[in-house]
Amino acid sequence: MVKRPNILLTGTPGVGKTTLGKELAQRTGLTYINVGDLAKEGELYDGFDEEYNCPVLDEDRELQVVDELEEQMAEGGVIVDYHGCDFFPERWFHIVFVLRTDNSFLYDRLENRGYVGKKLQDNIQCEIFQTIYEEAMESYKQEIVHQLPSNEPEDLERNLEQIVQWMEQWMKDNN
Repeated sequence: MVKRPNILLTGTPGVGKTTLGKELAQRTGLTYINVGDLAKEGELYDGFDEEYNCPVLDEDRELQVVDELEEQMAEGGVIVDYHGCDFFPERWFHIVFVLRTDNSFLYDRLENRGYVGKKLQDNIQCEIFQTIYEEAMESYKQEIVHQLPSNEPEDLERNLEQIVQWMEQWMKDNN
């Protein structure tokens, strides 16, 4: 029996998943895992995409990531941070939060990260068309998928409070 919930934080690059995930882990004692960092450390990337200027995580490597995380996820109490979500097993997560950012904020954040050209435009379009939200809705039970605004610093605090409240209720209901 899982005593602490597993949480997925997902969304377009630049929406604040890492900031939220690290702060949430600090406040709750849950384990924070950034899948991009895990793949880098475990050398799970399969090459480099010159056009997007980023490492590639193909289907075979996604399965390696799943294998790498399986035991930890079974124990519970994990916050997973990744910009995609359709390859994670549905059984892993008790709740999924898709962070959303208005494009005026997101554009500046991505530009500050050095995103240019096609990479910048594609990520902005991803947010406009709700690509990650739709992916989450197709990959998990709709009742566990929630959107959170992530524009201003105040949103971060509100989101943290909301997730901590949800978590406290989950713990009461499930332990």
